[in-house]
Amino acid sequence: MSQPDLHSPLRLTTTIRPYDWGSVTALPELFGTEPTGQPQAELWMGAHPADPSTVGDTPLDALIAADPGGTLGEPAAARFGPSLPYLLKVLAVARPLSLQVHPTTEQARAGFADETARGIPLDDFARTYKDASHKPEMVCAVTPFHGLCGFRSPAATADLLARLGLPGLRPWIDTLRTAESGHALRTVFAEMLDDASRPLREEVERALLDSGDPDLAVYADIARACPADRGLTAALLLNHVNLLPGQALYLGAGVPHAYLGGIGVEIMANSDNVLRCGLTTKHIDVPKLMRVVDFTPGEPHLVPAEPGAPGEHHYRPPAPEFALSRHDLDGETPHELPGGLPQIVVCIEGEARLGDALTLRPGQSAFIPAAASPTRLDGKGTAYRALPGS
Repeated sequence: MSQPDLHSPLRLTTTIRPYDWGSVTALPELFGTEPTGQPQAELWMGAHPADPSTVGDTPLDALIAADPGGTLGEPAAARFGPSLPYLLKVLAVARPLSLQVHPTTEQARAGFADETARGIPLDDFARTYKDASHKPEMVCAVTPFHGLCGFRSPAATADLLARLGLPGLRPWIDTLRTAESGHALRTVFAEMLDDASRPLREEVERALLDSGDPDLAVYADIARACPADRGLTAALLLNHVNLLPGQALYLGAGVPHAYLGGIGVEIMANSDNVLRCGLTTKHIDVPKLMRVVDFTPGEPHLVPAEPGAPGEHHYRPPAPEFALSRHDLDGETPHELPGGLPQIVVCIEGEARLGDALTLRPGQSAFIPAAASPTRLDGKGTAYRALPGS
């Protein structure tokens, strides 16, 4: 196995995961590739052991483990250990993702240790904790992108449920209007997910499909996409957020969410820990999820695009593991990328050149080791760059 030169950008070989919520056509159209006839959901770029990118014939996680100082830089290696702290993805969402939450670091460590001690294989369908890391994440819209994120205020949700006109919803509506907000949301969320509520969920599904209320339209779309799903009523508790291209949404630990449609660049801590409760064919574990959910209502956390040098926009979420920059390349003005950091650059549109030797087309990416000198990025198109947070 040859040892790549860590003093220049390195082309990555990556894989696209074919989850059932992915689009059959969106990534092929974006990247100019042939459709496979199967959903293409997530392009992964990083060093997660479940599916690391490769440099030549070397997996990126193995390359980093062999020389943490040269690949990550001493500051990042000291701060995060001998592994890339983030995972970069391009998502193409055609139908709802699972209604899910991510754990805190403490919860992830405890859950991973418990399932490992009980001998549950990492690839077992019922395995929840795939690693010992938390999974804060941010998605930046490439096309119009929308999803559910965090709990709406209980009073506003009570008003929304009342518009369905179902007498069976009255106990939940009363709880949302009268109980302390965290207690109200916990109580109603748990009852909505309980199998005893299945008959009422079926009534809600029929009412949504018959409703012409524009404020309920997105939930009617979920009902059509996920018929008879236990997560449908719980989805009604969550804010619906629409992102325009260039807008970004941050999700911290415990925030319930489900992406619904669009193409986005997503970055997260280097983790695959997901606890699900609905809108999915994957493993569901409601008791574990209930121990992780944050029942604090609030508005979705949008991350502003901070302007940098001409053509640069920087997204700095409150997570130490990652930050993201968007580079709009005009064919003339070069962008200077700093040295000393582990960075991944992915081309989304047009052409992106890294120095004189490496050209990226849509869907192609490169890893810039910390040992590399400052790198010139130019071309004509759009590229995104992942790096550790400040």
